[in-house]
This record gives sequence, structure tokens and C-alpha cells, in this order.
Amino acid sequence: MLKFDEQKQIDSVRGALALRTQIEQIVDTVWHDGLTNLCWLGIGGTWASCLQAHCHMKERSALDVFVSNAAEYCAAGDRRIGPGTLVIISSVTGTTVEIVEAVKKVREAGARVLGFIDKPEVPLASSVDFCISYPANEQLKFFMAADRILWHEGVMPEYEAMYQQFDAALPEALVEVEKAADTFGEDFARRHRDDALHYFVGAGSLYGATYSYAMCYWEEMHWIRTKSIHSAEFFHGMLEIVEEDTPVTLFIGEDAQRSLGERVARFLPKVCQNYTVIDTQEYALPGIDDAFRPVVCHLVMHAVTNRIDAHLEALSGHDMKLRRYYRKMDY
Repeated sequence: MLKFDEQKQIDSVRGALALRTQIEQIVDTVWHDGLTNLCWLGIGGTWASCLQAHCHMKERSALDVFVSNAAEYCAAGDRRIGPGTLVIISSVTGTTVEIVEAVKKVREAGARVLGFIDKPEVPLASSVDFCISYPANEQLKFFMAADRILWHEGVMPEYEAMYQQFDAALPEALVEVEKAADTFGEDFARRHRDDALHYFVGAGSLYGATYSYAMCYWEEMHWIRTKSIHSAEFFHGMLEIVEEDTPVTLFIGEDAQRSLGERVARFLPKVCQNYTVIDTQEYALPGIDDAFRPVVCHLVMHAVTNRIDAHLEALSGHDMKLRRYYRKMDY
């Protein structure tokens, strides 16, 4: 398989899951000190991950949980952020200007910051109140923090049993998803490598994945034009521009918003012959109870799209690391 190191993938997820003790200690401290509200703050791909975590939490949490775009916050502020607020961020390089400026601003407002910062040596790592440094698996790290808070609220009694299963089976289960999706990924890449414009649709915790995949991967990495839209909004505009040959990909997950995707899936065959439905429910997760699958369906989708990316890169000859402008010039 292209760009696939099974043991490396397993070790990466296993290492992220091993951060749970650190995450629990930080969340427990903040909770017992008095947590007023929770802000997920990001920009670009990290904002998309924030959308996923926020959607996951709002189905259960009575806490004031919200998402803030770092650039918007730097420009306009948010009076909800202050003493008693926990702001959670993620940064690979620790140098994204909007994140660096936003962290400074939220701390000046009296909020505390938990930063998942891949490189512990960068200044941003010492600028946050709590820092956990571990590369990759951003969404998994976010969800572990979210789930610990839900456990404190008393709305996730299954927390211990669920994470015992994740520790035991999730790393291996996700590599099996990649293996199962490889042929599909190659076929999808062949069919859509030359699309002039591709529409991605999704809902629930997969909307962040939909937005991220369209923007971070297809636009930034593959240089293919896209549009992403929430399944709930599909019938308020987008449906009118879907024709027989319009490339549309629908992500369907397994959380409370699954029915929104299913509604789009029922409509598309009536007008379109160039659509694809990727349903996480179709991929087995051995060792994971069905009741726990909604919490990790975004990871299943990422495993599937990994295979599309690997084949799309190989077929196009376009290196996914190549950029025209991003971090190449001042803007």
C-alpha cells in the first residue's frame, strides 16, 4: 500500500491514547478550580478540529462550550473569554501567527490555555498554562479532553469502559480500516483527480472533517477547487446546482446528526450520477462496541480519506507538501 506504515500508524494512535493520564490531570485541575466555560480555538485545520470537538460535546454538555476562530478573536475579541475559561488549542509548528496572537490575548483576558503543541521547544509551548507535546492525532487528543469534561459533568458514565476498549483495540482497528478502504481510495482518486470543482457534504462531528478535507487537503495540498457544506444546509442552496455530472461526495457518520446525511443520500440519486457516499458505518471496528463508534467515527473517516490522498498524490504526481503561497511569502 502507498504511504502506509502499519506499525507506525498503530504506534502513533497508541501513543496518543497514552496521553490520557496527562490530559485527565490537567482537566481535573481546571474542573476543580472552577470551570465557567470552554472555548475551542483554532484556525484553518485546527479550527476544523475544534468544530468536531464542539459538536461532540454539545450533544451532552450543559457547560457553555463554544468555538472561536483565532483570526476573528484577534480582530474582534469575545467577552465570554475570561477568568474561569479554559481555552484549548492545537499547533503543529507553534508559529501560526493567529494562534500566537490569540493565546496572548486570551491570557491577558484571564483565561487559561491548554495547548496541544507538537514541538515543546517553541515559544508558544511556554506561553500556555498547560502544554502537552505529541505529534499528530489532533482530533483524538481533543476528544480525550472533551470526554474527560463530559465525565466530570456526569453525562459520560461509559468513559472508563469506552477508553479501555479504545486502548485495547482502536489503533489496530483504524489500520484495518485503511486496508479495507485502499481499493476504494484508488478508484475514487482515478475518477476525480481532474475535477474542476468538487463538492463535499457532511454533518455532525464529520462536518469539521468535511470542511478540513475540502480545504486543507484538496485545496491546500492537492490544489483542487472544492466547496464544503453542512448536510443540514444542503437543501438551502446547493441542491439547485447539482446536475447529473456534478462531483459530490457525502460523508456520513454515526452520531446524532446521521439522519441529516441520510436525507442527502436519498436525494442525490434522483438528480446526480457522479456522487459518492462514504459511510463510516460500513467499516468494521473489531473490539469496539457499537455504542462507542460515534465517538471515533471521525477517525474512521480520516483513515478512509488517507487512502484517497495517497493515490491522488501518486496519480497526479503533485507532492502534497508543495505550496505556492502558504508560508512562502508575507500575507
